[in-house]
Amino acid sequence: MKLSHRAETVQASPIRKLKPFADAALARGIRIYQLNIGQPDIETPREMLDVYANFQEKVLAYGPSQGLDEYRTHLVRYYARHNISINRDDIVVTTAGSEAIVFAMLVTCNPGDEIIIPEPFYTNYNGFATMTGVKIVPLTTYAENGFKLPADDKISALITERTRAILLCNPGNPTGAVYHRSDLERMAALARQHDLYIITDEVYREFIYDGLTHTSILHLPDLADRAIMVDSISKRYSACGARIGCLISRNPALIATVIKFAQARLCPPTLDQLAAKAAIDIEGKYFDRILQEYDKRRNIVYEELQKIDDIICVKPEGAFYIIAKLPIEDADDFAVWLLSNFSRDNETVMVAPAQGFYATPGLGKNEIRLAYVLNEQSLRKAMKLFREGLAEYLNQK
Repeated sequence: MKLSHRAETVQASPIRKLKPFADAALARGIRIYQLNIGQPDIETPREMLDVYANFQEKVLAYGPSQGLDEYRTHLVRYYARHNISINRDDIVVTTAGSEAIVFAMLVTCNPGDEIIIPEPFYTNYNGFATMTGVKIVPLTTYAENGFKLPADDKISALITERTRAILLCNPGNPTGAVYHRSDLERMAALARQHDLYIITDEVYREFIYDGLTHTSILHLPDLADRAIMVDSISKRYSACGARIGCLISRNPALIATVIKFAQARLCPPTLDQLAAKAAIDIEGKYFDRILQEYDKRRNIVYEELQKIDDIICVKPEGAFYIIAKLPIEDADDFAVWLLSNFSRDNETVMVAPAQGFYATPGLGKNEIRLAYVLNEQSLRKAMKLFREGLAEYLNQK
């Protein structure tokens, strides 16, 4: 039997493709320090976990398709603390940020339409685009300047009659790049000029360093008809298994259509919404400590990378990822080699080759992404292993 075209063309995860090599290493008794995936080791807030433990209802029933009223009311308060003024009816709660991005693509594009996305980008955008029939048009950014957005004429050159939106991840996964207010204002001007939607993935809003502040697309005026923000609790509260996100827009017609998509999947997870609601109440005291911890980890990774000759790496301003361009030809080969051929005292490290975060063929081939999601002791050990492994890999070439 023949499968559908989307089934045959959907991209496998470039991060998870290394799992068989990791499994083989584990079977040999090798401990792996995982810097390849954004799974933090920060503890999930106890207030969230208590919601699961203390749930007393006799039936776990369907909730509203748009999300629980009480959770959306709490979200209004959460965003107000970030100077984002919305009302409850501007919010559709989704099954993680992934569904919010899919909904954003579905509501803005017909099959064959195009969305411009700076690359390297979160690799699952590829899968979402294939599922929805959207064509991603990559806007290439470069490690040499910290993955900054290019000039307006470079972006305008990519806009065609099929372009429907610009999608930005801010702060960025996989780059850690932060788009400042001036960047967003430039994108907003292009969106107005060419009658485009502007979609922002703001999952890493809290993770901004060096005294900078986060600018949301919803901070900008006169974008109510075209601004769509998607969000998730996964990284914010170190709760990747609680699949709760949201889509927010001040465009009532757009929200009404998104709700129709939401009705087709019935409702987002009820218990996870209640847990997410509990986390909102402890936000302040939680993030003061968390941000300091991630900043320390960022500094450790960056300082260790700077000890490598001929590396290209600009210190990221946000999220908890860093991309480094290495003095090698093939990061995929290097990542497999670390798992298959290298260890010190039965330990090795796992990284994510960056090529899978690019849509343009051939780009990122000598780049890797590291996620600084381990505690200080483990992170220092992992980075030492990484440097030693790279040195040995280069010596044998």
